[in-house]
Amino acid sequence: MKAISIRQPWAWLIVNGYKDVENRTWYTSHRGPLLICASKALDPYLYEIRRDVLAQGVEFPDAEHIERGGIVGQVNVVGCVTESSSEWFNGPYGFMLADAQPLPFQPCKGRLGLFDL
Repeated sequence: MKAISIRQPWAWLIVNGYKDVENRTWYTSHRGPLLICASKALDPYLYEIRRDVLAQGVEFPDAEHIERGGIVGQVNVVGCVTESSSEWFNGPYGFMLADAQPLPFQPCKGRLGLFDL
């Protein structure tokens, strides 16, 4: 199965159904299931992002409790676009995501690009 590494808190937002597009600088022809691997690194804007999400009424884990360094969920990639009306799209390519679901945490070493598990 294919997987992709994504920094927290973006991985959490994706697998919990809040973020419907993953921005990349490269195109993918992959369609179908994709495991989300939360990288060990945190986005340096975590606290700013967390404040914005909490303001929308979403219960959001803090930096000490957000899972890192493993598989946290699964989505389906339904397309790869260069334009989207999603508030999350900022390109140049957006992997369009659907059917997000969190999974029990499983440690996993992430990699660049899509990788096989």
